[in-house]
Amino acid sequence: MKILGEEFFEKDAVSLARDLLGKYVVFGGFVGRVVETEAYHEDDPASHSFLGKSFRNAVMFGKSGVAYVYFIYGMHHCFNVVCGGSGRGEAVLIRAVEPIEGVDEMKKNRRVDDIKNLCNGPAKFCQAFGISRMQNGTSLADGKGIYFCEDFENGGKPRTTRANTDFEVVATTRIGISKGVDLPYRFYIKGNLFVSRG
Repeated sequence: MKILGEEFFEKDAVSLARDLLGKYVVFGGFVGRVVETEAYHEDDPASHSFLGKSFRNAVMFGKSGVAYVYFIYGMHHCFNVVCGGSGRGEAVLIRAVEPIEGVDEMKKNRRVDDIKNLCNGPAKFCQAFGISRMQNGTSLADGKGIYFCEDFENGGKPRTTRANTDFEVVATTRIGISKGVDLPYRFYIKGNLFVSRG
């Protein structure tokens, strides 16, 4: 299992949003395959970093490869990957994940039985995996807590034999925003059943 190091996250948000597709996200006993992302950067009016650094978004302006987790609507968490290098204010929102391991526990966390409805949205993903503000600012590159990897092995055997790049990427506009609505910064794996329906 190859854990993605800090250098992987130092690219710009749009490039990282594409490159994270097909990678595996691991947290405790949970494993999922990233199938949908959105890019945000400081020149983007929809980004939390657009108006500059603040207490809420300070993590976005830090080093690449850390988690930016925020709370919205008084009830939901959203998980982002900081990128672009220190001071840039860039991050990628993980919008949807294909559940791989820990599915029974995800169902308990989400109180749903339909596997396609476990992680097909940013808040659903966080709830299923038990991600909260406790993870804000934590490293994603040290193999502890939340981390990403190229592949996932279970008992020494690859979880999937399909190459991570063996899919078509769709680029389209983002969901649930009122600014920057025309920017094609949402990316997902074409035909994947676990992509959000937005």
